[in-house]
Parts: sequence; C-alpha cells; structure tokens
Amino acid sequence: MTAKLTESAKGVYIIAATPFTEEGALDLQSIDTLTDFYLGCGVHGFTLLGMMGEAHKLTADESLSVVNRVVGRAQGRQVIVGVSHAGLENVRRLAHEAMIAGAAGVIIPSRRPPYKGGLIIEET
Repeated sequence: MTAKLTESAKGVYIIAATPFTEEGALDLQSIDTLTDFYLGCGVHGFTLLGMMGEAHKLTADESLSVVNRVVGRAQGRQVIVGVSHAGLENVRRLAHEAMIAGAAGVIIPSRRPPYKGGLIIEET
C-alpha cells in the first residue's frame, strides 16, 4: 500500500490508458506491459480510469481489476483512481474499494456538458 495523496505530491503522474482486446475485453496482459513501460520511463505515480473515455466501458469489478493490477505492479508509487460510475452508491463503493486496494486517492470528474453534433448544448 502506498501513502495517501497529499498536497506535497510532485513529479510525473502518467494518465494511463486502459487497453482492450480486439474483442472488446479488458486486456490484463497489456496493462502489465504498459505499467512496466511507465515505470521504466521513471513516472512518479499513476492515474487510472480517468477522462480518456474508457471508464464507462468497465463494470465496477473490471475497474477494480485494473486498480489491483496496477497497484500490485507500481513498486510503491502512488496510484490515483477515477471513480466515475452511474449512481452515487456505485461511486462510493468504487472509491472505497479502490482505497482498500491501495490507491493513494480517487478522482471524481465533474459531469460533462451534453453534446450534439460537436456543439455544447446549453441547459436551461
């Protein structure tokens, strides 16, 4: 388990991609390969399941599988986990379980504005 995230955190925190197989399944072997590559590049920490668009494609169990996989290989570096999910209870559960798994912190992204044809739709 790593230390919890504080304001003293510094360095390069990679925004890690979540790889999938050609069939659309989570690619755990590629997660290992990418994690090792990032470590070899000298990252100070990881951010997972953020705003790159893949988090909504995963079940909560799959998200936790990614977290456990990276935390287990991160060699003590901090791992910060995006916990966006449908429903507040799902967000709470994912955040709680990510922290138990050894995450240093979680990210809860703000809601995106609705889009239509590349334009932002103003809500009234």
